Parts: sequence; structure tokens; C-alpha cells
Amino acid sequence: MRRTSRTVAAAATGALLLAGTSAATASATPAVAKAPTCRTADLSAKLTQPLAGGMNHAGNKLVLTNTGHRTCALRGYPGLGLEGAGHRTLPTKAQWGSTWYASNPGVSTLALAPGGQAQAVLSWTHTGSGAGDASYLEITPPASTTHLTLPFKQQVDSGTVQVTALSTNVPLRG
Repeated sequence: MRRTSRTVAAAATGALLLAGTSAATASATPAVAKAPTCRTADLSAKLTQPLAGGMNHAGNKLVLTNTGHRTCALRGYPGLGLEGAGHRTLPTKAQWGSTWYASNPGVSTLALAPGGQAQAVLSWTHTGSGAGDASYLEITPPASTTHLTLPFKQQVDSGTVQVTALSTNVPLRG
């Protein structure tokens, strides 16, 4: 795991989202209120099979799994970063909200029991105009300062990736 200014900025935003949990939410879900924030070391990440593309769009579901031995909480959006060959950092812009494939489910606090999963939907375009050739994807869990890295051999226009908030299920548009 590596630390970059981009991942620290994403983590700081995630920390603000986590700190924004209201007392009403905490009292309505006591198990979530007592769960510590998920640490990067307690999570694994994977991308699903590519989503059906169209009009130069591509996407995947990102799945984070709690591999730890205790329930932990996630709230908000994952930080994203692109890396080129040799893990060279590429300019990246993560746009939080709805994507080509899914409406944003909104921010909520998720309690992940051991083996529990959270997901987000990613999308990007690949027209070849201002595209960067990525080899890896950095995923920074909300409120974290370290990231997980996955192989990601994709052409991404202007380094821009759209991502939904984490949820237990993000329905794809039909």
C-alpha cells in the first residue's frame, strides 16, 4: 500500500462524511454507531466483470469485502486513483454521484460484518481523446489514508472516473 496526496485528500473527504453521521442515524442503528471505521488492512477489493458498454462508456462494480474479524463501518465514497505502468501516478479526477450505469444510492453508513460486502459502480469513457492508459486502480476506503491497488488496464479519457457512494447493493440501470 502506498500513500499519495490524492489518497490523503480523498480520505480526508471520507473522514468528513464519516464525522457527519447524525445522532438520529446513530441511535436508529446502534450496531453501526458502535462499529469502528473499516481499516484498509481489513478490506479486500475486486472489480466485477466489465459492464456492457455503449457510446464509448465502460464500467465495473467495485466490491469491498470485510476480511477482518470484527464488524466495521464504511460511509461515503471510495477515493480513486489511476496508475500507469510501473505504478506511475496518473492525473485522476473522481466524480462522486450517479454514473452511466447506476443512479447514486446516496451516502449511508454501512456496518460490514466479517465477510460482508459494500459496492460502488464505476464508469468512464474511452474515446481516445485526452485518454490516459491506466494499468492499475488505487482504491482508498472512506476515512482512510492508505489504498488497495488492483490491475486496471483501461484507457480513461482525461483520467475521469465516475463513482457512486458505497452501498450494500447498487442496482444497475436497466
